[in-house]
Amino acid sequence: MARRTLKYCCPHSHLRYESVFRCITLTVHSSLIAVGLTAAVSGTLAAHNISANIIAAFFHDHLFVPQEDAERALAALCAI
Repeated sequence: MARRTLKYCCPHSHLRYESVFRCITLTVHSSLIAVGLTAAVSGTLAAHNISANIIAAFFHDHLFVPQEDAERALAALCAI
């Protein structure tokens, strides 16, 4: 699932931003003590030259990828 960013939600806020990112939520139920999920995801994205910021949450993990790479990131992750 990709969410709207500040650029689209608050066009008149006058807040500055440098880049636009898309949020991808991994809907697999993950545990905070599980080993390897973040490595598998970041390794896959790195192999496709896609940068990401990963937020590990209690039930799901969230990835923030550059907007222009979002579709490629989804395709790469679906192929895991």
